[in-house]
Amino acid sequence: MITLENVTKYYKTAGHKRYILRKQSMHFEAGTSYGILGVNGAGKSTTMRLIAGAELPNQGKVRRNVRVSWPLGFGHGFNTMLSGKENLKFVARAYGEDYRRVLRFVAEFAEIGSYLNEPMRTYSSGMGARFAFGLSMAVEFDCYLVDEITAVGDANFQKRCRDAFNLRREKADVIMISHDMGTIKDYCDVAIVLIDGHLVTFEDVDEGIATYMRLNR
Repeated sequence: MITLENVTKYYKTAGHKRYILRKQSMHFEAGTSYGILGVNGAGKSTTMRLIAGAELPNQGKVRRNVRVSWPLGFGHGFNTMLSGKENLKFVARAYGEDYRRVLRFVAEFAEIGSYLNEPMRTYSSGMGARFAFGLSMAVEFDCYLVDEITAVGDANFQKRCRDAFNLRREKADVIMISHDMGTIKDYCDVAIVLIDGHLVTFEDVDEGIATYMRLNR
């Protein structure tokens, strides 16, 4: 599905290199969902962006032979100077989707009315979240990347989010970041703990969570 081949990722800060990944190789199998765990600052979100292709490694390669989503966190990756509708049109075209179908889906799901025609910089955080989640559910992927989605809106909207996501998961895998261990247990088959630039895999999710909890004391 997705393969990391000898991947190294670092940032240069004050003359030093801050390593996120150090020569890491890993294969994410189709039919398996993964949870990425790590203490704050370990590099989980950067790793997710590498998997998505939103960032490039300094060394090594990331190979994908399935349709992979952008990281599903709220408010990432949109041009806030453009309207919601203009952002939606760009995404639909980028993924080869019918713009009108995507627009209908998002308009019905997000329920932000005429704000679809307004610049996204005018959106409240809740409106942006509703738009982002609706758009992410309007496009079908083989693998969904989930970067710490936060529950927004009332109970009814949160239930609609869960139902929509679970419907997509019937045909797709998930690679997920979450600090909620209950969510990791519910959605993931394998846990990966990011420790000092190394991806440590646990086939037993509970064991992976226990390792993360010890690191996070």
